[in-house]
Amino acid sequence: MSGHSKWSTIKHKKAITDARRGKLFTKLSKEIIVAAKQGGGDLEMNFRLRMAIQIAKDSNMPADNIDRAIKRGTGESSDGVVMAEIIYEGYGPGGIGIMVETLTDNKNRTVSDIRSTLSKAGGNMAENGAVAWQFEQKGVIIVDIGAIDAEILALAAIDAGADDFETYDGTLHVYSEPNSLENIRSTLTDSEANVSSTELSMIPNNTIMLDSKKAIQTLRLLDSLEELDDVQKVYSNADFPEDALDNFKAS
Repeated sequence: MSGHSKWSTIKHKKAITDARRGKLFTKLSKEIIVAAKQGGGDLEMNFRLRMAIQIAKDSNMPADNIDRAIKRGTGESSDGVVMAEIIYEGYGPGGIGIMVETLTDNKNRTVSDIRSTLSKAGGNMAENGAVAWQFEQKGVIIVDIGAIDAEILALAAIDAGADDFETYDGTLHVYSEPNSLENIRSTLTDSEANVSSTELSMIPNNTIMLDSKKAIQTLRLLDSLEELDDVQKVYSNADFPEDALDNFKAS
């Protein structure tokens, strides 16, 4: 899981910048709209909507933005745009597998953008299922450790139902089955942990350690895919050497 935690930490820190926050809010709004449209606006009955709202709150998205997105999803207000959820699969440098979750109102535009981005990095699109079998959906909670003992928090998470955990760059990453995610988050917040992110994610069963050159190429590719307007989330089974991560963070 280490490759996932490294990329997740970098992605989370990059999203804090003002230039990226607006694009992040757009992606979060899309997820709330689709969640509300599919499961209704009752939070008690709609797990996906609860998660989408929690992620938006973790990202400091204004409450008005969240409310507007819910109303668009439930039909209380509408702009007439119909979005489709599509997952694309591909390969990147070193043969790593990549999964790209999208919400789009124009499938042709989306697949063209993804294919072009992969191609520029030496990658290519894959057939449905060619990559997905290597991943498993998990709940992922990221905690900024700060002054709290990471081991104490990790043990509390395990007691609450977590499957695994790891630390990286001042953060604790907790992994669980999706249906345990909310209980674990509640346990951690009750322990005064600074939970910075809670989400459902696709975790690779095994990772591929890349050399420094391919690692930099892959990090840039993942970043470019994340920047596409129709892309919600990007996953890979890549792992990265520390020197490549340092170079990428400094760029």
